Amino acid sequence: MGTFSRRQFFQELTHGCLLPTAHQGLEQVWQLLVICLLCRFLWMLSFPSVLKHLATVAGGFYILYLFFELHMIWVVLLSLLCYLFLFLCRHSTMRGTFLSITVLIYLMLGELHMMDSTNWHKMRGSQMVVAMKAISLAFDLDRGVVTGVPSPIEFMGYIYYVGTVIFGPWISFNSYKEALDGRKMSLSWLFKVSLSWVKSQVCLVLSNCVAPYLFPYFIPVYGDKLLRRWLLAYENTVSFHFSNYFVAYLSETTTILAGAGFTEEKDNIKWDLTVSKPLNIEFPRSMVEVVTSWNLPMSRFLHTYVFQSALKFGTFSAVMLTYAASALLHGLSFHLGAVLVSLGFITYTEHVLRKRLAAMFNACVLSKKCPPNCTHQNKKALWVYMINVAFSTLAIVHLTYLGSVFNSSVDYMEEDEDDTSHHTIQKWSELSWTSHWITFGCWIVYRLVL
Repeated sequence: MGTFSRRQFFQELTHGCLLPTAHQGLEQVWQLLVICLLCRFLWMLSFPSVLKHLATVAGGFYILYLFFELHMIWVVLLSLLCYLFLFLCRHSTMRGTFLSITVLIYLMLGELHMMDSTNWHKMRGSQMVVAMKAISLAFDLDRGVVTGVPSPIEFMGYIYYVGTVIFGPWISFNSYKEALDGRKMSLSWLFKVSLSWVKSQVCLVLSNCVAPYLFPYFIPVYGDKLLRRWLLAYENTVSFHFSNYFVAYLSETTTILAGAGFTEEKDNIKWDLTVSKPLNIEFPRSMVEVVTSWNLPMSRFLHTYVFQSALKFGTFSAVMLTYAASALLHGLSFHLGAVLVSLGFITYTEHVLRKRLAAMFNACVLSKKCPPNCTHQNKKALWVYMINVAFSTLAIVHLTYLGSVFNSSVDYMEEDEDDTSHHTIQKWSELSWTSHWITFGCWIVYRLVL
């Protein structure tokens, strides 16, 4: 928005950013919302399930073409490859592991050889959702959660479910089958859809029009060169966070609008899909809480199908394999990979250190909040609060440091990995590699504390 005085900035804010951003956001997704609503109406009718699956596939194809045009063929090829694998290996008990390897190879080949990186990266979200759905289905077949390989039309209906095919989130095959029955519309359904949509638009505006100008327009903080670097890093981080919340709330909107995202207890239906918990991220107890609250469905996917499968190699190995899998699913991007691998070391070190401190002081200082009936003797002492506040402060420092590499310029660099790697190293060098040194220091403390 250029360089303005604070008064000029606020005068230009509404017409220069707020209204254009909100209008553009609605313009890009209104057809997706309409198709989701039509899918919802269709599912409520007493049509055969085959017709419902076919209509879901048709809606998913239309939306994929709307967003990606003919490049959508690469998403279709991935889904066909996954079903072919499941069908040919239908008598195997290792489908989950083998399909995971196959999908990751396909994604890496796509990044490196099959098409230009710009168009491939545009489809990264949809590719990731398709991969997660297919992998989870393979593991569920191995574990007996799903009794048999779905028919081709059932599989494609699940993969191309219009509520999740663009923005996610991941949902299980059984959740899709339950949603196919078509629950009746209710005020709670309408309220949840409306609330998620409003939250998504608020987060979009905050990401584009508030966070990039946080200092000194909204919060008049000035300082020396080092402080300005950290303030700029915090601006980038907040903008990146709210862009993620925008996608999270938008995915809630589309999923629930299309008829999924509920839990059922007897005859009581709760539309309670939650994709992200912003308060747990902006005011964190720990980095462990941050990574689980960032994308709850993906966190469940990684914990259920990656972490638990890798536990036989040890906790540390399982943690690192989980973050490595997340990095590969997100694509071969240096800054994303560097951040996720760093998160692996940060969260593991924080977890084991706080676990040891909790045992040594018999206090509620674990990475996750203790339940009310925990056996720790020290729960509300002042020094317990001080330890937890110290770790919360460290988590904000980590978030600022890691988020400093995400800004709009990175999107244009992804065609050249040398540029992104140089950008990442430069940003972290400007902040003196603070987060990595803190993590190393915490690991030393963990090793010294007996």
